[in-house]
Amino acid sequence: MLTVTVPSYAPAHSPAHSAERFKQIFRRYPAGVVVVTADSGRGPVGFTATSLTSLSLDPQLVSYGIGTATSSWPHVEGAASTVVNFLGADQETLARTFATSGIDRFAAPTGWRRLPGGEPVLDGVAGWLRLETEQIVPAGDHRIVIARVTASWLDEGRSPLLFHDGSFHSL
Repeated sequence: MLTVTVPSYAPAHSPAHSAERFKQIFRRYPAGVVVVTADSGRGPVGFTATSLTSLSLDPQLVSYGIGTATSSWPHVEGAASTVVNFLGADQETLARTFATSGIDRFAAPTGWRRLPGGEPVLDGVAGWLRLETEQIVPAGDHRIVIARVTASWLDEGRSPLLFHDGSFHSL
């Protein structure tokens, strides 16, 4: 029989378990930075994310989260496919552009093109995955998109852009 002991400094229903504490904890958890792009027929959209996760090797599946209150959500929900653009250590400006609300994220100086299926992919990234959405899972004020990898490209000589404690970093 397994016995679990909860430390006395962490009561189960402590006021420290607030939204602000939740954000503080995850700010200290380093994550790779990607930009997810899509086009559901109304023009390209994209957003910066740190929630990308590999789920399965066979079949090759990944997941990422997106807030339902974001301007990109209706487009991602309506798109059959998306692209995950892996940012290089030198692409903090691009990460900030796609994290900014109320601007045309695809306007100059952002360089981009379309894949043969019409999906927008960013120029100069460290790599990308073309994904076909398999499932969208409700998760509070977000949705988890589970998608199958159908194509990829990688610049093996690049270091990744990381996010930790509220700022961008490189290895």
